[in-house]
Amino acid sequence: MKHLGRTLLYGTVGVFFSVSALAAETTLRVSTWLPPTNPQNETVWPTWAKWVEEATEGRVNVIIEDYNGHPRTLFTAVEDGVVDASFSVNAYLSGRFMLPGIAEIPGEVADAESGSVALWRVYKEYFEPANEYEGLHVLGMFVHGPGQLHTRFPVTSMSDLKSKKMRVGGGLVNALAERMEVSPVSAPAPKSYEMMQQGVVDGTFLPPLDQKFLRIHEVSSQLTLFPKGLYTTAFTIFMNPDVFAQLSAEDRNAIMEVSGEKLSRLAGAAWGTADEDGIAEAAKNKVNIVRVGENDPLAQELNKLSRGLDQKWMESVAERKVNAAAALQRFRAIVAEEQK
Repeated sequence: MKHLGRTLLYGTVGVFFSVSALAAETTLRVSTWLPPTNPQNETVWPTWAKWVEEATEGRVNVIIEDYNGHPRTLFTAVEDGVVDASFSVNAYLSGRFMLPGIAEIPGEVADAESGSVALWRVYKEYFEPANEYEGLHVLGMFVHGPGQLHTRFPVTSMSDLKSKKMRVGGGLVNALAERMEVSPVSAPAPKSYEMMQQGVVDGTFLPPLDQKFLRIHEVSSQLTLFPKGLYTTAFTIFMNPDVFAQLSAEDRNAIMEVSGEKLSRLAGAAWGTADEDGIAEAAKNKVNIVRVGENDPLAQELNKLSRGLDQKWMESVAERKVNAAAALQRFRAIVAEEQK
C-alpha cells in the first residue's frame, strides 16, 4: 500500500484508516484547518472520501489530518508534497489567485451552492488556461454563504462602522472595507474569536455559520444580515499533481468524476445550509439579529458603496489575458439559472 504525505490522523476519521486503508492500494492524506463541526470537516471531506473509495472500488482511501499552521501555507504544503490534498482561501495568498475573485464581488451571490457551481464552471470555461494554479491539481472550487457583520456594537448606518477595527480575510471584501472606512485587520477566519475576545477588533466579516462553528456568539452582541450579504469568499480544493499522476488512469478518472462540479456543489450546499445553524445559535445565545430589508436605508448605503467593484475585479485581472467581461456575464447567468 502506498502512503502519500505525512502520517497524522484527524479526530474521528481514524476509523477510516483502520478499516479501509489496510485494503487500499493508495492512501491520500488530506489536511484541514477548521473545527471538526465545520461543514467542511463534518460533511464535505467525509462525503468526498466515501465517494472516492466507492468510485475507485476501494483502491484509493482518504484520511483527514489536522493542520495547525496558517491556512495560506497549505498551498505550498500541497505543492511540496508535505500533504496530498487540502483546501484554502484563495485571497490568503494575495496576488496569486485573482480570477476566482469573480465570486467575491458584493451582491453577486445570495446562495452558496449556486455561487459554487458558477465559480467551477467559469473556472473551467474561462480561467483554467491562465494557469494560476500551476503546481496544483484543482479538484473543486466553492464559496461560503454571504458574509455578514458580526460586531460588538449596533450598526444602523454605515457611519457606525467608520474607524472601527474589523477583521477581514482578504480579496474584494478588503476593497469594500476601505470604502466603509473601517480599520481593517487581516487575519484568517479562526482568529476572529481570539481577536474579538481580546479587543483587538470590534467585529469581523464572516458568514453566519461562524456564530456557531467559531463560537462568535460568545464575543459578539450583534449580527447584521444584509439581503445578499457583504461579500463571499472563494475557496479552492486542490491536490498535489505528482500524487495525482501516480494514480492509474482509471483511478484518476474516478476521482475527477466525484470531484469538479459535484464536489463544488456539495461544498457550497453544505456551507450554505450551515448558515441557518449559525443564525439559530446566535438567537439561542441572545445575540441581537438585525435582518436588513432590500429597501432599507442601510441596504441602499451598502449598494452605493459596492458600486463599481465588479469593474475593479475586471481591472485587477487584466494581465491574466482572459475575457473577464464574458466570464462575469456567464457567472451571473449560471447563478441566476441555479437559483430558479
